Amino acid sequence: MSRLPTPLDRLPFPVIGSPLFIISNPQLVIAQCIAGVVGSMPALNARPAEQLEDWLIEITEALAAHNQAHLEQPAAPFAINQIVHKSNERLEHDMALCVKYKVPIIITSLGAREDINAAAHSYGGVVLHDVINNKHAHKAIEKGADGLIAVAAGAGGHAGVKSPFALVQEIRQWFDGPLVLSGSIASGGAVLAAQACGADFAYIGSAFIATHEARASEAYKQAIVASNSDDIVYSNLFTGVHGNYLAPSIRAAGLDPEHLPESDPSAMNFGGDKAKAWKDIWGCGQGIGAISQVQSTADFVAQLKREYAAAREHLLGLV
Repeated sequence: MSRLPTPLDRLPFPVIGSPLFIISNPQLVIAQCIAGVVGSMPALNARPAEQLEDWLIEITEALAAHNQAHLEQPAAPFAINQIVHKSNERLEHDMALCVKYKVPIIITSLGAREDINAAAHSYGGVVLHDVINNKHAHKAIEKGADGLIAVAAGAGGHAGVKSPFALVQEIRQWFDGPLVLSGSIASGGAVLAAQACGADFAYIGSAFIATHEARASEAYKQAIVASNSDDIVYSNLFTGVHGNYLAPSIRAAGLDPEHLPESDPSAMNFGGDKAKAWKDIWGCGQGIGAISQVQSTADFVAQLKREYAAAREHLLGLV
């Protein structure tokens, strides 16, 4: 059993909704939490920066009201993603607001900093850090992260290339704290599989894009429903770091998905409002073959729970 700190030790369902750049908003986060999974969003989704405080107030007040009215079934906690990269000029501002509103879970990406971890710990917050290999995992824990998000092959956005089996087993050889697995997870059976290979929680992102609450265009949502893993392209052109994207959106931008030029990590820029590429090119993971319709977040999570129970019953039957 992993050592799970509060509030991760009492999640009603072992799923964390991954922060979706541009797409996640308070409506989606609140719906995820009320449905029983951790809802999250990048701090940078609030533009201008002043909007972040309004969003944190909206989320905390909505969840507090829900919990007051449903003492027997409180909402899951929420998380805010911080991009810890030198081009993110808002990091200190955004983290100060997370401290002010005591955000339960902080998800850090593209860099680990001891001061960010200490800020979260100052009020009892938990820090989960994105990693794509065992080396980065060691560094994150050494700098004070509480848990790890193993971003394996097939994940949406900035994904690694390691098999989830290899990545989880290497991390579990030395780390017994909170471990989340990301990479092509879009069904209840896949959630159970993540636990079976050693993770505590499954990280689901792309499937939540195809929900009514997500701040994505209808064309984006329908493309997820209509596509499968054959339609995913792995490229570093758009941000300087390799990630997975939907081929139809690349063609719509006038590019050939099969012949994309290489970029460089120096191309990364998370400052200001320079996010046009993310609006035109649709990030997506390989697990979307399991998505057959656009539906509400509540209905999708209910589907996950049914699939999870069925998969568990099937395995118990085999045993």
